[in-house]
Amino acid sequence: MKIGNIVLDAPIALAPMAGISDLPYRVICRRFGCGLTVSEMVSAKGLLYKNEKTFAMLQIDPAERPTAIQLFGSVPDELAEAAKIVEAQGADMIDFNMGCPVPKVVNNGEGSALMKTPDLAGKILTAMVKAVTIPVTVKFRAGWDEEHRNAVEIAKVAEASGVAAVAVHGRTRDQFYMGKADWGIIRAVKNAVGIPVFGNGDIFSAEDGLRMRKETGCDGLMLARGAYGNPWLFSQLRAAMEGKELPVVTLDEKLRLILEHATALVEFKGEKVAVKEMRSHASAYIKGLPKASEYREKIHRVETLRELGSLLESYREFLAKG
Repeated sequence: MKIGNIVLDAPIALAPMAGISDLPYRVICRRFGCGLTVSEMVSAKGLLYKNEKTFAMLQIDPAERPTAIQLFGSVPDELAEAAKIVEAQGADMIDFNMGCPVPKVVNNGEGSALMKTPDLAGKILTAMVKAVTIPVTVKFRAGWDEEHRNAVEIAKVAEASGVAAVAVHGRTRDQFYMGKADWGIIRAVKNAVGIPVFGNGDIFSAEDGLRMRKETGCDGLMLARGAYGNPWLFSQLRAAMEGKELPVVTLDEKLRLILEHATALVEFKGEKVAVKEMRSHASAYIKGLPKASEYREKIHRVETLRELGSLLESYREFLAKG
């Protein structure tokens, strides 16, 4: 799959997710077969104000490339300048957020709120494309609500603006992450534009991914919650696409990866912040395992990497007893 001048070795991307798709997790997902990693959303204003924490979000590990940095905002000139900063920092692509549904974002006219103003969205995307030489992509939803399902219109605006690819989440903003994703709107977008289209929403297994491609004709798949705590889904999808047997994930492998992930997060963010964030990650990893709820409660009380390691070891011993 090709996006602008960037060739992906698999048509599968990790969706931008706040608090989840940071550098350590992106590296892990890339290792397991993800073809494109996308950062958490980064504030254009934060970059222009030279906010230290915002700039820290632009870090990219060579092991995760190709990588897109996702920007959000609502002022064309600001986003053009922010795009130049992102390009200068070494990103392979720039993604623009038109899908975030949270009130503090949409109340500023950003994220999915921009689906209500296609003209402004077009000005933003055109300004970003003109400002940089790397590909610009955009992620958006089916629409603002059921009465305003304008994903096809937004996709056409994006294509006319010079955007290299789009990603469509099959839910409206009003749905947030509830209900069922409408894959029909992804198919409609694919039929309406000539640029690559990623389908996003309700991909929790390799079977789901194959079915989405068949039903929508989308060029690529973008995994969000389905990949949270389950980076193996990328390798399983790749195997399924190639007609190979799906790799089986052992319990021991899951527990080892939790500790590896935690260690990388500590190195990246420091122990205090990393262990706190890792509580949610670890809980996602063990979802569905025996006594998971009991061990999740224990995980949410750990304060250090050593404590987490000891708890995982005791969980391993419990699972080994069957």
